[in-house]
Amino acid sequence: MITLLAMSDQRTYLSGFGNTFVSEALAGAVPERQNSPQRPAHGLYAEQLSGSAFTMPRHGNLRTWLYRGRPSVVQGRYTLVEPPKGARLLTAPLEDAPPPDPNQQRWDPLPYPEGEVDFVDALTTYAVAGSGASHSGCGVHLFAATASMDARRRAFYSADGELLIVAQEGRLAIRTELGVLDVKPGEIALIPRGMKLAVSLPDDRARGYVCENYGAPFVLPDRGPIGGNSLASARHFLAPVADYELLDEPHELVAKFQGRLWRADLSHSPFDVAGWHGNYVPFKYDLANFQTIGTVDFDHPDPSIFTVLTSPTPTVGLANVDFVIFPPRWMVGEHTFRPPYYHRNIMSEFMGLIMGAYDAKEKGFVPGGASLHNQMLPHGPDAFGYEKAVTAELKPVKLENTLAFMFETRYPQIVSAYASELDGLQDDYIDCWQDLQRNFPKQETNT
Repeated sequence: MITLLAMSDQRTYLSGFGNTFVSEALAGAVPERQNSPQRPAHGLYAEQLSGSAFTMPRHGNLRTWLYRGRPSVVQGRYTLVEPPKGARLLTAPLEDAPPPDPNQQRWDPLPYPEGEVDFVDALTTYAVAGSGASHSGCGVHLFAATASMDARRRAFYSADGELLIVAQEGRLAIRTELGVLDVKPGEIALIPRGMKLAVSLPDDRARGYVCENYGAPFVLPDRGPIGGNSLASARHFLAPVADYELLDEPHELVAKFQGRLWRADLSHSPFDVAGWHGNYVPFKYDLANFQTIGTVDFDHPDPSIFTVLTSPTPTVGLANVDFVIFPPRWMVGEHTFRPPYYHRNIMSEFMGLIMGAYDAKEKGFVPGGASLHNQMLPHGPDAFGYEKAVTAELKPVKLENTLAFMFETRYPQIVSAYASELDGLQDDYIDCWQDLQRNFPKQETNT
């Protein structure tokens, strides 16, 4: 694949989702004719990071070769981090979750903690689905962080799933083994399973959402009859360039493995990769680059037209997880109810709001907040949103200053005990629909 260079936030990136890249921070670090020479240049070590079984078909075979100061095996022995009572970072299936709740649920934004809490310690599991051990489903986490990991000489990786990080408030500087991603609100980062990272906070604090995808890696969805364009374009996904650090100072490596956290001591920085090549790479993506499509005559289309990324299953069209957004767009449908229609869905939907207001809810759903509509639970516009929609003059209207998203999965989502007991859980959420009145029939019987 052709590697393209792109500039974003004054940093250089490599462009193209699914591409195979080559990047060097030190000239000659990547061998030209082979992967594992007898003596790699500059005294580096060759190491492969595999994101798929070796025997996967070529189109699904994911791996990257790293040329680094020390191989990853140079570390202390992992020891289990004993979780505090009411541990907040979890993996499906949950052992102590309350019974699955057949109610619509909604939360206020996760408050910032007192004191210094970094990205790893801030991760708070709200819901899980499927099973991490069987590589199915996902975990949904929120975070509100106030400390940078690099200042603490700390790194993290998840062996349980890839991390789709949605920045909502405050910028993130995400150092990975392959380089640095600068991510601002309205952008996402996609970190492969097993890749080490450290999150720094240029604005001293940051808040957002994480989908930990246990299943098949996210890919761009097929467009089908839409054709060769629209939705998310591969060229707008930006991968980092090699950017190593040689720090012979103690570091802590935290690993998430089968739902538990383990730690190991390092004598050095794990971000010592001077060059790399491959297709198992992290990305950032600006959601403003999503080319929205929609109706130009009547009826509200299904939300699947807003899918940015999908984690597929062997059943074509049935997603392990879909990442869907609701961005600014024109509403021009004639003779139609323009907000999302009332519906019950076999898929379960965890929603978040990055900025502005969501057109189906008048109040209660605010930036940084979240809602869960589980399998077959009815939902749709609140009473105010309904009345506004059915009385509106149907002229073209631009929805602006809004950005919502959804983690949608084929599995029911089980809410954690912690999230079910949060003060920010809105017990009155269901009341937003109670003012919807019967308007039919005018007579009292059907005779």
